Amino acid sequence: MNKSTITYKKSIARKRRIKSIRKKMSGTADRPRLVVFRSIKHISAQIINDEIGSTLVAMSSVSKDFQKDKSKKKSELSFEVGKKLGELAKKKGISKVCFDRGGYLYHGRVKALADGARKAGLEF
Repeated sequence: MNKSTITYKKSIARKRRIKSIRKKMSGTADRPRLVVFRSIKHISAQIINDEIGSTLVAMSSVSKDFQKDKSKKKSELSFEVGKKLGELAKKKGISKVCFDRGGYLYHGRVKALADGARKAGLEF
C-alpha cells in the first residue's frame, strides 16, 4: 500500500463517520451545531443553524480576526480559536451548542478547541 491509498481510505472512513454523526444530530435555533474542521496546519470551527441552513459564527486559525502567535503549538492555537469562537457566540446570544467533532477523534486539537469554547462560556 502506498501513501495515497492510505489517505484515500482514511478520508472514506471519516466521511462514513460524519454521516453517522449527522444522522443523529442537527443544529436548531435553541441549540445550534458547533462543527470542527481540522487540516494539517490549521483548524476552523463554525456554529451552524441547520433549520435555516446558515452559519451564525465562524472562526479559524487563518481568519483576519485571529492573531496568530508562531511560538505556540497547534493545540494551543486551537484552544485560542475555541476561546475566540465562544466569545463571538456569546456576543450573538448563543450559550448552548451541540458539538460535532466532524469525524475526528476527540483528543488533541479537537479537544483543545472544545475546552477553549467551554472556557469562553459555551455549554455542550
